[in-house]
Amino acid sequence: MQSQQYLQQRRKFAAAFLAFIFILAAVGTAEAGKKEKPEKKVKKSDCGEWQWSVCVPTSGDCGLGTREGTRTGAECKQTMKTQRCKIPCNWKKQFGAECKYQFQAWGECDLNTALKTRTGSLKRALHNADCQKTVTISKPCGKLTKPKPQESKKKKKEGKKQEKMLD
Repeated sequence: MQSQQYLQQRRKFAAAFLAFIFILAAVGTAEAGKKEKPEKKVKKSDCGEWQWSVCVPTSGDCGLGTREGTRTGAECKQTMKTQRCKIPCNWKKQFGAECKYQFQAWGECDLNTALKTRTGSLKRALHNADCQKTVTISKPCGKLTKPKPQESKKKKKEGKKQEKMLD
């Protein structure tokens, strides 16, 4: 009886051992079947960086427009291209459409010049634009006298009604 148990244990061990060998062989074959992908070749281009012109609006001084891009290089397939662009109509065009500034609050009115000024610092320059770091703008102070307070519409209507009643 002990010999039968011994034989059964031996058969189970042999079956487990064969299963283990089979699994190892299967995994090894699967890994061997995978082809190693060659590393992507890094293309070394002798093309230079794109240099962009300023955005030129199609009509007027803001809105949709185009800009020209150029780059240098002996083996470049493309050395010039045109790109669509947009100049926001609320930007301060006097400093260039490619330059965006963050402005401080308006200063006090200078009574000698009747102007008030404020300073802006460069927030962003698009397409490597050549922008001033800080800019100053001025505008007229406006009327210094306070406007006369107007009567409310209700009072005016009441006055007209009384006039009609008296007539």
